[in-house]
Amino acid sequence: MDLVVAVEQQLEPDRIRAVVASVAGGRSKSRRLAAHLAEHPRVLNDGRSPAPRAVGDLLIALRTAGAQTVSPPCCAECGRQMRVLQRRGQDWFCWNCGRPQHKPCAVCGNTRRVASRDRAGRPRCGKCPDTDGRNPVAVIGALIAELDPQAERETVFDAVRRSAPQPSYQQKLAWALESHPALLTGDGYLAPHRAILKLIDLLHEAGIVGIVRPSCPGCNRVVRIDKPLNGQRVCRMCISHSRIEECSGCGARREPATRDVQGRPVCPNCLVSDPANLETCINCGRRKVVDTRTPDGPLCQSCPSVPTATCSICGEEKPCGVSRVTGGPWCLDCQRRSAPCSACGGVAAVVSGTLDQPLCLDCTVPEVWHTCPTCSDPDYPHPGQCARCLINLRLNELLGPPSNALHPGLEALRHNIATTEYPLTAKRWLNKPSVSPVLSDLAAGRRALTHAALDELPDSPPLAHLRQVLVGVGALPERDEYMVRLERFLTGLLASQQDPEQRKVLHRYAIWHLVRRLRRRNNGRPVTPQQFASTRQRTHAAVAFLNWLTAHGLTLETCRQADLDRWLTDDSATYRHTAGHFIRWARTNKLTTVHVPAVRWNGPTPPLDEEQRWNVARRLLHDDTLKPEDRLAGLLLLLYAQGASAIHRLTTEDVEIGAQHVRLHLGDAPVQLPEPVAHLARTVVANRKGYATIGALTPSRWLFPGGQPGRPISTTQLTQRLNRLGIRPNQARSTALFQLATEIPAAILARTLGIHTDVAVAWQRLSAGDWATYAAEVSQRAPQSLQGKRRT
Repeated sequence: MDLVVAVEQQLEPDRIRAVVASVAGGRSKSRRLAAHLAEHPRVLNDGRSPAPRAVGDLLIALRTAGAQTVSPPCCAECGRQMRVLQRRGQDWFCWNCGRPQHKPCAVCGNTRRVASRDRAGRPRCGKCPDTDGRNPVAVIGALIAELDPQAERETVFDAVRRSAPQPSYQQKLAWALESHPALLTGDGYLAPHRAILKLIDLLHEAGIVGIVRPSCPGCNRVVRIDKPLNGQRVCRMCISHSRIEECSGCGARREPATRDVQGRPVCPNCLVSDPANLETCINCGRRKVVDTRTPDGPLCQSCPSVPTATCSICGEEKPCGVSRVTGGPWCLDCQRRSAPCSACGGVAAVVSGTLDQPLCLDCTVPEVWHTCPTCSDPDYPHPGQCARCLINLRLNELLGPPSNALHPGLEALRHNIATTEYPLTAKRWLNKPSVSPVLSDLAAGRRALTHAALDELPDSPPLAHLRQVLVGVGALPERDEYMVRLERFLTGLLASQQDPEQRKVLHRYAIWHLVRRLRRRNNGRPVTPQQFASTRQRTHAAVAFLNWLTAHGLTLETCRQADLDRWLTDDSATYRHTAGHFIRWARTNKLTTVHVPAVRWNGPTPPLDEEQRWNVARRLLHDDTLKPEDRLAGLLLLLYAQGASAIHRLTTEDVEIGAQHVRLHLGDAPVQLPEPVAHLARTVVANRKGYATIGALTPSRWLFPGGQPGRPISTTQLTQRLNRLGIRPNQARSTALFQLATEIPAAILARTLGIHTDVAVAWQRLSAGDWATYAAEVSQRAPQSLQGKRRT
């Protein structure tokens, strides 16, 4: 602005400041603009390029605002002054000079200025346009009418005009849709023009039957795709992944936010933390990264946005908080002020009073708030509205006021949040940027309250939690989330394979073997996180092995054992051990002749420490300072050989509580728990409580509830809690199974603990247990018991 003011005398400085601020944009662009004007100040007088586009925009804006001394931009070829400009590189050109050069017309052959191009992309002069006399809007309408004969003509024509206002662009759309009608039914990612994607969205919103919104070919999400990448239209996230570079500052591999003066990439973290981007916070006075911009100035991350008020101590008009002692506003300077107290004389922090007569905390008479000003809550000890009033206010902003027009599921969610036990936690959850926009869209009807509509959003942990909350309140039906994620993953992985034969083999292996076997084993039960991770890892391993074969000019059919051995010893190969499952499957289905033997389990590898096991068990039995649920989970592992994956699936129906006994169903036959384990089981069943603040309308049916409503504790979280107790689940379970196998026959062990009979037999052999005479011992035990009863 100073450089412009030094040249332009006709405009007022405030007017110049407004023009510069409107053109300069962000800090990075304004710095480039200022740097070029400081290095080439003559451009303000002659308007000559080369110069950045922002300089030309500034000159045009200043001339429009009434500047007389500042020159408008001039054409680099003919020198004519311009009101609008075109660029080639760093040079500006007028409309005539900026147009493409003369080329031979594809029809008449004369070398003339290119006026248009035909459907093949060849140049046409103004006398030879590629027109067939048809109305392009009518042509597009006829193509859409073939998909939906009931579509209203005016609706279709309006969508075409909104997506392509110019007749020439409408003609291009008509040509593209005529040559490839499948663009409207799912192949939109191949659209040569962005207007086709906008047309598809408008038609889909209008409810035209047969119109299919395309999914991103990179991530298979149904989101906005208008960025060209390798001949396809992809989403912004895939574009971001394709632009990943190593940051010149921190070395992180991310999409560059900008580039330095040498043209090297700079990531967003280095950009915001650059010393040139730091500003002075109006609250604390420190030069830090800007977190919030207010009308009074920037605020850093450490300083919350506070209203401006008159400080009750210094009397100055500043951004002030509210004192919890006096209830009056006080600025940050007074919050840090220390002085001799006017009442007791001691030097202490100033809490009330004035600058002339400060008072410390002990000499301040606190104001007591008895009620909330909105709901008259007598138990709220702080000034202002209580937490429930604040959360109701936030719910009104997101979902609107309570009414019959609100979806019943959202109304149930609203009631659950408003009556939650921890309103502050619920309020923080509502303020998350990944939650509040989704709830607003659901309440306003911009997004349907269905699983399919939520699937269109980017997958993230907050979205998964929101989905489970909606399921918990009854707004959405329950579904197998890990199976849905697995199907989505496999669909995207198969679609990304370019080789048809390789895609066919992977489809047979992943869909018809892994997923089919998984469904058969679960028999209607939901997929566990471990099953999801195992299936995904095996699929990745199959892809890695097939890619290695392709890179070495081999196939499954031509691969020999020597090639497989070379792959097993190749340091660059990945998933070498996991891929053995795929190779054995391929050999079984006669797709290859090579073979990788399965690694058989030969018993527990860690040393078995029976004494340590019992020391930990005694602590869990008698240490009342530990949580009952942790004690019960640890005892089930140490005494009954239940792994974390089996413990976290236990429900209250598995615990049978009677007047004199407690039975636990781990397998087909229940186990009667002795004291004090039975007392722990009663305590956990009676007092079980998950960590879900929202969505837990009814007591959870799980014995160990988790953080999401209606979900059990995850095996990862359960393992971490056991580790904090000094229990290593794998080693402790092996120790328990080893001991139990020496005391109980394999058949009873399998029926009691819920393990497979083959596993029980393997552990019995490992422990050298001999139960060949078990039947004879039982037959001899019965008469003794009868004799004992007779004696009694």
